[in-house]
Amino acid sequence: METTYSIADISNETGLSIDVIRYYERIGVLPAVKRKENGHRAYSKSDLARFTFITQLKRTQMPLKEIERYIRYYNEGDFEACYRTLHAHKLGIERQLAELHDILGVMNYKLENYQQLIQSKE
Repeated sequence: METTYSIADISNETGLSIDVIRYYERIGVLPAVKRKENGHRAYSKSDLARFTFITQLKRTQMPLKEIERYIRYYNEGDFEACYRTLHAHKLGIERQLAELHDILGVMNYKLENYQQLIQSKE
């Protein structure tokens, strides 16, 4: 028997609120989820993996419209478009990382400078 997850399980695993999960379903980021006999949602491991990936994309500042587009390409089997979408986003992340690395270098320099100024006063 396949393991299923409740909406609370998905929320706990991904950090998404239950309202956000329901919203993502409504806008089609996930296909209609199966329901148990009592009407409660029953998510699959595949659903959990998709929500986890969506959460990761959101954490890297991918706009929801772009995530929706990516999901639509995936559902249509347009894997070249999936690749292009993720590749473009990856390049943006790499640019951000390079910028953050440069900023971190400046911050470390300033911190060292302040530390020397503090020590010189003692």
